[in-house]
Amino acid sequence: MIRRLKVCLNGGRRPGEHPAVPVTPAQLAAAAADAVAAGAEAVHLHPRDARGAETLDVGAAVAAVRERCPGTPVGVSTGLWITGGDARLRLDRIRAWADLPPEQRPSMASVNVGEEQFARTAAAVRAAGVAVEAGVWSPDDAGVLAGVPVDRILIEVLGTPAADAVPAADRILARLDRLGAVGPRLLHGEEEACWPLVRHAERLGLPTRIGLEDTLVDETGAPAKDNADLVRRALAVWSAAGQVQ
Repeated sequence: MIRRLKVCLNGGRRPGEHPAVPVTPAQLAAAAADAVAAGAEAVHLHPRDARGAETLDVGAAVAAVRERCPGTPVGVSTGLWITGGDARLRLDRIRAWADLPPEQRPSMASVNVGEEQFARTAAAVRAAGVAVEAGVWSPDDAGVLAGVPVDRILIEVLGTPAADAVPAADRILARLDRLGAVGPRLLHGEEEACWPLVRHAERLGLPTRIGLEDTLVDETGAPAKDNADLVRRALAVWSAAGQVQ
């Protein structure tokens, strides 16, 4: 169980966006090990192929991280963009995970509720023996969850100015409550919404995530050193907020 913090190592970032963005399995493993040593309790990553493009062929990256971070849950994305918008190809790639040896199979995979064939994709992930994290980006997305078994709900605030991040998150949370959506929740934002929602998650007692996928800057707006630096800073923000309360 994630009590406080998951690290999101790279997302769709390209190496040119930040010198510490990990791409290869070895780089992902090293970044994950540093982030876990800094206090991260789980790892989320986007594996890359030989050309550096995101891929659903996850085995090598997952195995490399597991070797460096034994016992730490390792998650991946199933974003439809990874297969160029081809939902059938995405299903085929996910179903292949069932044939991976345990050390290469992810612990969990995020499935975005608003993408095509959400329910079928979530079912394929579970059939492969992988936990489902449902990515809810809006109040409308929350309604799609009904009747679809998931293991965790990710409230994800994207493309939102910092001043609007908390109200946007609260609208999604309120809709989930009204619909009776059950299961653990994790709250986070990207770019401007990232740090306001790290703080808001602490106030609500929800776990959150941090890493170069979500932001390239620390809580002061200065460039972040790397993923481990962001983890340490997020935990310090949480500690400071707790002392204020």
